[in-house]
Amino acid sequence: MNRKIAVVAVAGVLAMAGCSSDLPGQGAGNASSSKQPTAKSEFFDQPEYDRQLKFRTATAVNLDGGGGQAQPWEQALDPKLVDTAKFAKPGGGHHLCFSNAAVNNPWRQVGFKTMQEEVKQHPEITKFSVLDAAGKDDKQISDIQSFASQGCSALIVSPNTTATLTPAVEAACKTGVPVIVFDRGVKTSCPVTFIHPIGGFAFGADGAEFLKEKVPSGGKVLALRILPGVDVLEQRWAAANQIFSGSGLKVVGVEFTDGDAAKTKSIVSTYLQREGKIDGIWMDAGATAVAAVEAFQDAGAALPAIVGEDQQDFLRMWSKEKLTAVAPTYPTYQWRTPVIAALRILTGKQVPQEWVLPQPRITQDNLKDFIKTDMPPLHYAMCGCDSMPGYPAPWK
Repeated sequence: MNRKIAVVAVAGVLAMAGCSSDLPGQGAGNASSSKQPTAKSEFFDQPEYDRQLKFRTATAVNLDGGGGQAQPWEQALDPKLVDTAKFAKPGGGHHLCFSNAAVNNPWRQVGFKTMQEEVKQHPEITKFSVLDAAGKDDKQISDIQSFASQGCSALIVSPNTTATLTPAVEAACKTGVPVIVFDRGVKTSCPVTFIHPIGGFAFGADGAEFLKEKVPSGGKVLALRILPGVDVLEQRWAAANQIFSGSGLKVVGVEFTDGDAAKTKSIVSTYLQREGKIDGIWMDAGATAVAAVEAFQDAGAALPAIVGEDQQDFLRMWSKEKLTAVAPTYPTYQWRTPVIAALRILTGKQVPQEWVLPQPRITQDNLKDFIKTDMPPLHYAMCGCDSMPGYPAPWK
């Protein structure tokens, strides 16, 4: 794969409400923005789509042997390893620097806590510096520039948006410090490794395939998106758009929620009033899935088949209300991997140029395995943190 990715390329994770974007908005919450999907989205890429869907059933490998399914954050799918000997710094005393897009939603909060706890497990990391961009591209560009003078042993970047952050990442690569990008992509191949679960096409397809199976032909589907301009989210909708086209399902609207529960509820309520019935809800980010279901309950309407995510409030509602549901995941355990990758690089061990992590999904068959009744409602089940020292206290 050419890692000079466009906005459609494989990337990272659930995006943030209120995040700036590289694309214009599309009338979030405005019923006039509803539309039927076209046969091909401008973000649809057939070879990458095929690759990601194939990865869903592929077997991940451990880079150094050992490990196993219990440690998917250390595994990779079809890794192409690159040499890192030039970055080796024997003796420890490493200063890791992290430029974070934001911690402004529960997914990112759980992920960041997991990353912090991973750092604590490695005494060779003597300093961990973090700058938070608060969902602002210009702030993150400045943050990355400021790290150039702070003596970082390695720089980890979770980009706010794809295209806008690319020049800043390229400039960081030129400093000679190893750069690790994770969660979302940039349009350059200069980072030593790019870490992400399988990708947005796989996530979007998991949900759309489920609705195609569960919603009768002619049924009405409302697509809820969180925001434009983030590569993985564009992939999610492009995959769903592809599957819905010609499926016999009627997509009555494509709306942006900004990740806001109240706005999600309002949008769903509007469509229920207008359409009379909604048979399926597709979401490119499931953090507000509970709000979507509550809109149906408030209206006294039959509950739809719904695509959510691995957040505890949704998993508990799924179980309690006996929803017809699926939860594609973008596992928060990926926040452990950049720390592990940085230490591999700083000891001269090979890493995958593109580090593709397993991306499981939650179905009715395995739902009970992921409900954690002792965890907060906004905790994500795929944190990979259950066996970490101190669990569960730091995540509460």
